[in-house]
Amino acid sequence: MLVSRYFMLGRNQATLDFLDVHIDKDIPVFVDPAALRSLQTEWGHHCVSLLQSYFESVLTAIRKENHDRAKQLLACLNERNEFHIGYSKDRSRGSALGAVSAEKIWESLVKSKAAVTGVLHDLEDTILFVDGIGPDMLSDAVCNIIRGPLIQYTQQACNYYGIPLTPGVDSGPVWNTRDEKWESDLIELPMTKHGSLILIPKIIARVKQTYGHQEYYRHFLMPVLQQHHKDINSSLVHVLKGKNNKGTEKVYKTDLYDLYGADKLASAQLTGEHPQALTKYRETKSAAPSRPLGHSALAAIENAPTPNFDALLEDVTSLAPGHKEASAYENAIEKLLSALLYPALAFPVKQDNIHEGRKRIDITYVNDAKDGFFSWVARNHPASHVFVECKNYGKEIGNPEVDQLAGRFSPSRGKLGILVVRSVEDKALLLKRCKDTANDQRGFILVLDDIDLTKLIKQRQALMYGYGETLLYQQFKALIS
Repeated sequence: MLVSRYFMLGRNQATLDFLDVHIDKDIPVFVDPAALRSLQTEWGHHCVSLLQSYFESVLTAIRKENHDRAKQLLACLNERNEFHIGYSKDRSRGSALGAVSAEKIWESLVKSKAAVTGVLHDLEDTILFVDGIGPDMLSDAVCNIIRGPLIQYTQQACNYYGIPLTPGVDSGPVWNTRDEKWESDLIELPMTKHGSLILIPKIIARVKQTYGHQEYYRHFLMPVLQQHHKDINSSLVHVLKGKNNKGTEKVYKTDLYDLYGADKLASAQLTGEHPQALTKYRETKSAAPSRPLGHSALAAIENAPTPNFDALLEDVTSLAPGHKEASAYENAIEKLLSALLYPALAFPVKQDNIHEGRKRIDITYVNDAKDGFFSWVARNHPASHVFVECKNYGKEIGNPEVDQLAGRFSPSRGKLGILVVRSVEDKALLLKRCKDTANDQRGFILVLDDIDLTKLIKQRQALMYGYGETLLYQQFKALIS
């Protein structure tokens, strides 16, 4: 049973910000450290700092030969079941490090000398050089290290979606960067008949880790070794005769495998001698970050239907215009936009307070777009957040509504907003009002009515990946033309 069904949320994965996992078994997705590094949010930066702090503490302990502390730090990545992701079959079991596994990982770290030679920089490097670390174990280790931010996210998500929290639940080990140690406390978490839950933002879930040992060894380390043997003219160099009797030098990868082996110990040792291979690998991965899982991929993983955009739109258009349905309209718009604009926009917050609570924003999204319209805007204008104001009006939208949204902008929060309305009688006049705001450098306001939402859905459904951006781009272009 999925979390959404267990707690009767009236939503599915498309309209939820968190990963809608099963309460009693795992789904085959992972948390990728590279996905966390690509998050341009305070929450993401906090997670990355925790990973760096923890792993540096482990490496420092090994370099100083304080092996008892290293084992203790590793052992606290113990097996727990709150996350419900990974390869476990049937009941969730977790695959992070317990006492026995920690001993083996410590032995691998010491034996490979990767911890003391400087080859290891980040936690994801362990999947390349440390025996026993695979995608599942790395993901569970990451979840344990960022347990603190995930607990915070879970509590916020539960308050947002109406999931009850149970007090007095054991937090499990939480990494303290200041004191460089694990701590635990009694906290509030959602509970099911199978135990506590810690929710994960779906935007950081992946079907595989960015880093992979076989990929690195074969496609990055091997070419460097081939060139090295050519440079020293070793006995592994074969000269192939071609046209005009010109010889072509060739070093076969099979000969290199026979000479060096192809395990992680060999990979660590060879990388220490040829660090440029790892440098290029990191640069390649950084230049092409993995994408969040789309609606279709998530639906296939969870054996659930893909988003029904028409039904989400019907929930909006079926409401009568007017103040009486204002709250229901805001909720319906949030569901629709959360599905329609994912994965560009994430982490929705309704009735977000600013200016010490003197102003509120109907819906605030974090702009985490990697491509498309929202990414383009963020590269050229302040747009770290996107603000949405919902007006369930059956009348003309005037200066007060435009000024209200513009008053929510700032260079630090962002200066891009969407005004969602039922209908617009004079679109030319409203465009002039929005252009005045843009020309006065007070921000950019896009306006979507019921007809525009229909167009956006059709554009989204016509795209293989991404979200309907054509209409949004056209409106933005009209503001600056």
